[in-house]
Amino acid sequence: MEEKLKTLSKTKCNFRSGIAKWPKLEERVKEFVLNHRKAGIALSTKMIIIQAVKISKELQIQDFKGTASWCQRFMKRHELCMRTRTRIAQRMPEDYEEKIIHFHKFIIKQRKRQHFEIGQISNMDEVPLTFDVPSNKTVEAKGAKTVTIKTSGHEKNRYTVVLAVTADGNKLPPLVIFKRKTFPKEKIPSGIQVHVHPKGWMDGEGMGLWIRNVWEKHPGALLKKPSLLVLDSFRSHLTEPTKKEFQMCKTEVAVIPGGLTSQLQQLDVSINKPFKAFMREEWNKYMCDESQHESTSSGRMKRPGISKVCQWIKTSWDAVKEDIIIKSFKKCGISNALDGEEDELIYEDSSSESSSVQFKDIEDNSEDEEFLGFPDSSNF
Repeated sequence: MEEKLKTLSKTKCNFRSGIAKWPKLEERVKEFVLNHRKAGIALSTKMIIIQAVKISKELQIQDFKGTASWCQRFMKRHELCMRTRTRIAQRMPEDYEEKIIHFHKFIIKQRKRQHFEIGQISNMDEVPLTFDVPSNKTVEAKGAKTVTIKTSGHEKNRYTVVLAVTADGNKLPPLVIFKRKTFPKEKIPSGIQVHVHPKGWMDGEGMGLWIRNVWEKHPGALLKKPSLLVLDSFRSHLTEPTKKEFQMCKTEVAVIPGGLTSQLQQLDVSINKPFKAFMREEWNKYMCDESQHESTSSGRMKRPGISKVCQWIKTSWDAVKEDIIIKSFKKCGISNALDGEEDELIYEDSSSESSSVQFKDIEDNSEDEEFLGFPDSSNF
């Protein structure tokens, strides 16, 4: 015991984890984990906790709370761990500091000149997604040589979600662009706009649709209040017809310098990650519920329907918290007080907001880089 105490971490208060308080519950939870991993389904610690709480009710265990610390000890007792891939950081341009300063000067100049209300300062971004949203992280037995994750086989079938937020925390209705030529016949949930494109990405027509159906209907737009919209340098944002439409609705556009969306685009910095994590959670629920699956005549699982995917988008977008959005604008230096009192919030680490406990174990698959469209070889 004395030797153990010498090697004990200063932050550790005891040697807990050895004996299970609820052995029957843990055996059933372990069986749940192993069965799902055998089927190739990705598991987060949140999914384990939800299942454990469900089992505790079936076993009439009154004092089981299903805490994160219990899950950690459970995984240690049963030799389970989280497995993930290594990510590569986005490279920054050599003169990025100068470009960031120039961009912030432009923002401040326009705010002083046009006196935008906070609710009229916004950011829009295209988020590429797929019908399958598998995680790169799952609970797995220690020492497993391969980590497979089951999908419906449609992880390369892409579509685009156009998201927009305002500096006072408001979320505008998403526009979903599916890769097809005809409009889907399925019922679309309210609060979702749908567009179709042969390659599934934004173009000039899509921008016009977004401006008319989303941007011109955001709070304050009907009163023709002057507004500021932060956009990346994606080509469809900068066409002459798009510029004219923005001028007609009194919108000043601030274009983020190339390669700096990871520093200056609010959706990239703090919002896309939790949104994608919530999307992955919805997909995981779908994959775990075989009653929702449909198969082709050859026995292959069909991809999730458009109506179902749109509902995932709506649910996930609704789940993104208002305070994360407000802080993202200040972190990027867009809505900070003009007297300099909030300058310390620029580049402040927001990982605690965008990686909260409820989805911290659901890994984001994609790099939040500037979206330049899908490769021509992609199949839908």
